[in-house]
Amino acid sequence: MLSTDRFAPTDTTYLDALNTNQRQAVEHGIGASVPGPLLVIAGAGSGKTNTLAHRVAHLMVNGADPRRMLLLTFSRRAATEMSRRVERIAARVLGVGSGAVTDALTWAGTFHGIGARLLREHARQIGLDPAFTIHDREDAADLMNLVRHELKLSETESRFPTKGTCLSIYSRVVNAQADLDEVLEKTFPWCAMWSAELRTLFGAYVAAKQAQNVLDYDDLLLYWAAMMDEPAIAQAVSDMFDHILVDEYQDTNRLQSAILLAMRPSGQGLTVVGDDAQSIYSFRAATVRNILDFPAAFKPHAEIVTLDRNYRSTQSILAAANAVIEQATERFTKNLWSERQSEAKPQLVTVKDGADQVGYIATSILEAREAGTPLKEQAVLFRTSSHSGPLEIELTRRNIPFVKFGGLKFLDAAHIKDMLAALRWVENPRDRVAGFRVLQLMPGVGPGTAGRVLDALDTSSDPVWALSEVPKPAKAGQHWTDLVTLFGRLSGREISWPLELSYVRQWYEPLLEAGYEDAHIRTADIIQLEQIASGYPSRDRFLTELTLDPPDATSDQPGVPLRDEDYLILSTIHSAKGQEWKSVHVLNVVDGCMPSDLGAGTTEELEEERRLLYVAMTRAKDELHLLVPQKFYVTQQSRHGDRHLYAQRTRFIPRSMTHLFDDVLWPPVTPVRADLVPSQPTRVDVAAKMRSMW
Repeated sequence: MLSTDRFAPTDTTYLDALNTNQRQAVEHGIGASVPGPLLVIAGAGSGKTNTLAHRVAHLMVNGADPRRMLLLTFSRRAATEMSRRVERIAARVLGVGSGAVTDALTWAGTFHGIGARLLREHARQIGLDPAFTIHDREDAADLMNLVRHELKLSETESRFPTKGTCLSIYSRVVNAQADLDEVLEKTFPWCAMWSAELRTLFGAYVAAKQAQNVLDYDDLLLYWAAMMDEPAIAQAVSDMFDHILVDEYQDTNRLQSAILLAMRPSGQGLTVVGDDAQSIYSFRAATVRNILDFPAAFKPHAEIVTLDRNYRSTQSILAAANAVIEQATERFTKNLWSERQSEAKPQLVTVKDGADQVGYIATSILEAREAGTPLKEQAVLFRTSSHSGPLEIELTRRNIPFVKFGGLKFLDAAHIKDMLAALRWVENPRDRVAGFRVLQLMPGVGPGTAGRVLDALDTSSDPVWALSEVPKPAKAGQHWTDLVTLFGRLSGREISWPLELSYVRQWYEPLLEAGYEDAHIRTADIIQLEQIASGYPSRDRFLTELTLDPPDATSDQPGVPLRDEDYLILSTIHSAKGQEWKSVHVLNVVDGCMPSDLGAGTTEELEEERRLLYVAMTRAKDELHLLVPQKFYVTQQSRHGDRHLYAQRTRFIPRSMTHLFDDVLWPPVTPVRADLVPSQPTRVDVAAKMRSMW
């Protein structure tokens, strides 16, 4: 049993590196028997992560039990980084004993990860089978499609939403805690005519999940929230933690906020950190209202600490960014400031068209490189991924290496999904999506045969026996016999984990070689999967963690290596959040792109587009270039079409704000001197010739 009573704050010099506001946030409620709720409004580049890590460590140093602290982040990486920072701070103060303290910080993770863990612990109390499996987005869409076909909604004469659209609608309804008709009207108006059918589909989808003992991503939050509606269970879960700390609170949805408020109705021991000006994920059902309404959710109101000192950008860049966000209709008052002074203002660069835009960027990037700014310290940001196409061509032409975020995910590869489906099916024989995938890998087994096999397993109390009694499909041959043997051995836990995965691979390899020309490459991926599996204590932990935190590795052999010491960063603004570079170029800062044509329908949408521009501007440390092309070619037309329109600078930077920027026209126009005007040539009356033709 770990005791933290012996740890005393013998040394508080570790707090000296914090500024006054940061220290106020770190020391909030220390020594109080019941610390009240705290909201930390952390501006861009204000040291948010460092402040939160210091608060966690400071609580530990002052006697808080790390096993009774819940730290919620939006990525596993963020939780890991937070734990490392806490360890470094604790090591400085506590010395040798720090490892024991930080190892005990076991409740650090994402909302979905913590939700999955709590659901397994309380499964019996809420009518769940603890052996449930978790569907990723693709598996959930496949199950939605199965139900869609069963209801014959795919056979309609007019266009019914695809499986992906249906899942997106379902997810939005769940996470936004909104009525289906409201979601259809606001977000999916082209699907509004199918309201009744979609309601039927979603009901059948939920029934299918329950029958198969599977949960999707949304269920991890939905079931957790429903669990907290039961006072006894809510009290038991709440009593597990003395302190709850939430990072990036502006990115939470209504469901996540409801969970937090149910766990801490009084706000006791609750700390949330975020920035309302960086709330840009409404497409994931995140709402800025959560952070704006947080202080008033408690009696007395939550204390607010504002971190407004920026350690990233120059004061001139911050002045422009502050002016943009000041126009917001509702926000926490916060004006970022910096001790980093610079006479150089951010640049508003007006160019004739898209070709000149990419020309300016390439030229500017090379000039900055020659002046001593490496390509890695420069970035080009854009509203949507498609905007970077012409730029990528120009960079390639000029031999400027670049990296753009994206690519095929490791777990999206067919052979990896096949392996994981086999494990999921063994873990949960009622998982029809996994069962369909595994059975149809074998020759002679189509949807009909697979359906009959799964029906037999559903009606039997002993799935292993039921599978062995199913008549062997003629064409499946030895593959079927080997599958029955494998299913039995893995279900009976005859093979220790992670050796189970190698047995699945041995069964799968003949099918892999028959189905893919690049089987040797895919086999290497599967061996890599086995190596990943060795880091998990059990099959269910492996499947859960891999679904909730999938790796980003690509599933192919590496191509020609980028043998260059340097490369430029291309990124969407959404992907750039949390990043910083010395020099930043922002593409297409014009109405129609920023705000997007699709993001100008309501006040809420416009405000989020304004926050997107603010996020883009605050990524820059020393130089900021906002590109304003005057001419746009109309998309969705025939190749090399000539239709174009003139664009205007984004409405988020009105004329009253332009004094905060340097106006740049590129390429510069050289006025024509009167004395250099060529003499007039001989005049020819062409008009008379035209008249004389008739």
